[in-house]
Amino acid sequence: MSDSKAPTPTPAGDTYKGWVFKWTNYIKGYQRRWFVLSNGLLSYYRTQAEMGHTCRGTINLATATITVDDACNFVISNGGAQTYHLKASCEVERQRWITALELAKAKAADMQQESDDSGDDFSPSSHPAIPGQGSASQNSEVQSALRTLGSKVEDLSTCNDLISKHGSALQRSLSELDSLRLSGEAGDKIRQVTERATLFRITSNAMINACRDFLALAQAHSKRWQKALQAEREQRVRLEETLETLAKQHNHLERAFRGAAQANATADNKSKGEASDEDDDNEFFDAMEEAPEFITVPADPHFHKSFHFVLKLNEEPLAMSQEPSQELVPLKKRRNRIPDKPNYSLNLWSIMKNCIGKELSKIPMPVNFNEPISMLQRLSEDLEYYDLLDKGAKCHSSLEQMCYVAAFSVSSYSTTVHRTGKPFNPLLGETYELDRRRENGYRSLCEQVSHHPPAAAHHAISDRGWTLRQEITVASKFRGKYLSIMPLGTIHAIFEKGNNHYTWKKVTTTVHNIIVGKLWIDQSGEIDVVNHTTGDRCHLKFAPYSYFSRDVARKVTGVVMDKDGKAHYVLSGTWDEKMEFSRVMQSSRGGEYGAEGKQKTVYQTLKAREIWRRNPLPYGAETMYYFTSLALTLNELEDSVAPTDSRRRPDQRLMEDGRWDEANAEKQRLEEKQRSVRREREREAVNQRTASQSEEAIDEDLLNDSSLKYSPHDNYKALWFDRCDDPINGEAVHIYKGGYWEAKERNSWEGCPDIF
Repeated sequence: MSDSKAPTPTPAGDTYKGWVFKWTNYIKGYQRRWFVLSNGLLSYYRTQAEMGHTCRGTINLATATITVDDACNFVISNGGAQTYHLKASCEVERQRWITALELAKAKAADMQQESDDSGDDFSPSSHPAIPGQGSASQNSEVQSALRTLGSKVEDLSTCNDLISKHGSALQRSLSELDSLRLSGEAGDKIRQVTERATLFRITSNAMINACRDFLALAQAHSKRWQKALQAEREQRVRLEETLETLAKQHNHLERAFRGAAQANATADNKSKGEASDEDDDNEFFDAMEEAPEFITVPADPHFHKSFHFVLKLNEEPLAMSQEPSQELVPLKKRRNRIPDKPNYSLNLWSIMKNCIGKELSKIPMPVNFNEPISMLQRLSEDLEYYDLLDKGAKCHSSLEQMCYVAAFSVSSYSTTVHRTGKPFNPLLGETYELDRRRENGYRSLCEQVSHHPPAAAHHAISDRGWTLRQEITVASKFRGKYLSIMPLGTIHAIFEKGNNHYTWKKVTTTVHNIIVGKLWIDQSGEIDVVNHTTGDRCHLKFAPYSYFSRDVARKVTGVVMDKDGKAHYVLSGTWDEKMEFSRVMQSSRGGEYGAEGKQKTVYQTLKAREIWRRNPLPYGAETMYYFTSLALTLNELEDSVAPTDSRRRPDQRLMEDGRWDEANAEKQRLEEKQRSVRREREREAVNQRTASQSEEAIDEDLLNDSSLKYSPHDNYKALWFDRCDDPINGEAVHIYKGGYWEAKERNSWEGCPDIF
């Protein structure tokens, strides 16, 4: 039926009904559905006849958001769990629906607010029937009890008024009696007082009896209501468990259905048209909140013949995977265990409930919520999959090299999937070296170059032809239910062959279930890996986790394009498990449309091959903070490192040994020492600034003058990094100036500050 024939929505009291086109899935697109708005709930059905028996979905408008996409489209979302992408037949009809939805939302929100303000966890009028009793009799019994309780409350109110009235009169009489002197009127006044006191006593007794009746009635019904409330809560738990099971089953069925539908569409492409409306029984889900930006299909057979040499190339690794021969040298044996994490009872909410909206770095956190490594060591973990850069350095094509760089940018998040502990905030001037030159051909150095905002500079160089550098500033906000961590800064990868220079930024990390439940980590956002030498680009998308999503969790997709925008490779996988790449043979605009009405690009690709897979965790990782094999070695003591190295940090060392109380005391000492050094540095900076203006002493009031404040960059200089403007993007960054490894060879650390 065309849009013009769709009937206009008709209001009926508080109910609003009408036909609306709803986005169902990527095979059928928008489908015509019958929507009913009633009592703050928006429900939909396939036909009007289904209203009596089958509801396809419902959204509570009290907590929903309503947004308008364009002239006829609008979206209703309920906190990510449900999202309806809707389209009206015309702009006027869409405006009628928006008006009705907004009014219903306002009413539902007011009703919910009243319910919240009353503090009632149990509403007798809306409570379902208690198991074993009919719903009608249950409702009648509750209504009768409410009427009786209301009558008793009115009796109490009447008695209260009478007590107030007679009490005031009695008080006046007593006052008059006190003011009288002994006279002939004393007897009359005393009798009057006695009469009024008697009336007051009678009224008080009536009130007491009414209270006793009210209490007896409340006690008689209290146990029954408690049982009903418990039954309601147990039923809700069962429904939540059932919903979770159904969601997983539906997710599996949908993936199987989509795979079968895609295979059938490919096989019968010439003999079949679009899916008919008779297949509506296969619809299981609403539209996904995060839609894929493109579609990949197997390349047509003629491509395999015409591009046989490309297929043959794809069957081989992109780059030579053989490692160059190395001399047999004895390597240091690294540890594979650390002391088990003590079984302390933790309550993160008790500490963070007063810190909503603050920077994470400014929240005084005990070591109980840390993991025994610093942020500098955590940053060095990005090099766990250094072999991706090694393989990229051997590539002859910049586009092939881009695939390895993009996979490397994703691999750094695989260590975070179970790591809910917070790394130690490095002290200003703290360093960390990771020397793996003999084993893996690279060595890296990190230094904390700023305290507020906290910033760490990192430089790694490999004998196999690549350099990695970055300066990361972590911005974080605690939002109550979740914690958002936004790494700011650019990562650079430079390859000697071809002088290819790549840059990208990190995505947002979110820690969920801060208040209640098990903590879990998610990564979401987009990354643009850019080759500034050739203009090649790879756009990666990290899909945020959605409980009702039909796709795999933690999914990452990307396309490698040249400077002209032509796609050459497609990347897909998950940031916690593996990534695959496939060669694009042809691209075209498909018949499917995204949420914004844009046509999706269809890429015909060769068979996908794995480019990266996460290393398995060591045995017993769950008792060792879920550290990887590399992370277990990061805090291992070494004699030749700088005195500012994180391995020498005493509070971190005590925590690793399981002595948390001592670690907390040591952490406070180090932080106070750092604050003292900072105040002294600021005092010296103020003295230097004001020396030419006044000879007066600088007191604390002058130090607190904001006009005389210096930022850490103004009065603090890093030891191993120079602050300058990045030649690629113009950002003010710290770049390694050299000298550290030479100082290590000489064992000469005279310039290192005393921070521990």
